[in-house]
Amino acid sequence: MDQIALTRIAEALERMSPAPLETPDFNAASAFVWHVGPERLEPVEAVNRVDLDLLVGINRSRDTLLENTRRFAQGFAANNALLWGARGMGKSSLVKAVHGALAGDHPELKLVELQREDLPSVARLLNHLRGSQHRFILFCDDLSFSHDDQHYKSLKAVLDGGIEGRPENVVFYATSNRRHLMPRDMIENERSSAINPSEAVEEKVSLSDRFGLWLGFHPCDQDEYLAMIEGYCAAYGIEADAEDLRAEAIEWQATRGARSGRVAWQFFTDLAGRHGVALR
Repeated sequence: MDQIALTRIAEALERMSPAPLETPDFNAASAFVWHVGPERLEPVEAVNRVDLDLLVGINRSRDTLLENTRRFAQGFAANNALLWGARGMGKSSLVKAVHGALAGDHPELKLVELQREDLPSVARLLNHLRGSQHRFILFCDDLSFSHDDQHYKSLKAVLDGGIEGRPENVVFYATSNRRHLMPRDMIENERSSAINPSEAVEEKVSLSDRFGLWLGFHPCDQDEYLAMIEGYCAAYGIEADAEDLRAEAIEWQATRGARSGRVAWQFFTDLAGRHGVALR
């Protein structure tokens, strides 16, 4: 076999087995996104988040997650957390806001976002984080599983850590619309068709039990919805007639058919635009 053929074979093997990921410079940013193909931790220059004080109507969840994260940042024991419940009520915003509130006093605290589709690579990601002097919040947004989805098995590597155990410097936060991370009809189908119904769903349902913290988010009432908008107006210096603001906000949520923190922010974005205010 000539040299050219050997060179081509060697290049093909390198493409099939890329070089191991070098340990990134974790001082380059306070947040990173995990990518695969090729695997890399990409720094995020500016995290898209709101201030913690602007999250209204979720005081208990806010205080619980903040204290859990503070203990973790200080090097003490902390729980993995599942934030579940209604859409648009600030689950992912709370995770990012809590990190932002603590990162100033604890620069070693880093936020690493992981996509659900990339869960099979999580063991390799943990190997890059293990042993670092930094502390990492591994964050997966909108986590859920369908009936034929096997990604939940990879998640156990984060929650339980296998024989090595979860790295001491990593805690896992996830958000989901589902308390048990799987649709109710899937649970019922498993129970009705399995030889042993209780065992059929135990493995998947018990996945949520591996989170030490369950923080529930529920639809807001009208007073909380209006308080969110008033808080945004105060934070960005927008002055408006109280009655007009109330009427416009109620009309906005009526057209959307729902009230939530997301709807409140969407109304405020429109209001800020009409007042010539840029949101940064």
